[in-house]
Amino acid sequence: MPVMTLHMCEDAAMAAIAVQAARRWPEAPQAHAAMLKPLDPDVVSASIPAFFIGRNKAGLWVAREANGRIGGVFLFKSAAVDFANHQSEPARCALVFPTESFELDLENWGNPLIVLAARLLERAKQLLARVIPRQRT
Repeated sequence: MPVMTLHMCEDAAMAAIAVQAARRWPEAPQAHAAMLKPLDPDVVSASIPAFFIGRNKAGLWVAREANGRIGGVFLFKSAAVDFANHQSEPARCALVFPTESFELDLENWGNPLIVLAARLLERAKQLLARVIPRQRT
């Protein structure tokens, strides 16, 4: 039985993200990233750190502190959650999962290579956009 190496797993994960991003294409022109609104203090105490965890338009995971202090982009949801928990140490944090996608509007303190991966995914989407209409006609 073949054994998967870490490199093979990473390649498979990137391929899955590319396929997922391609399936989301084309997006409606009005489908902009969700605006992250401040949390209601009646729902989450200001003394509890809170992070938004969700996907961006490329399908990558984004973790952003609710007050805009820090954030990062990640390949896996578990990495985004771990980042949020680590940034909130020694206490835990509240995790908010918006239903709409959103982009990181801060410096990326997550995976440093993910920005390159996101650019490659965007380029792949552009190439697919050229190829798909040709196949349908």
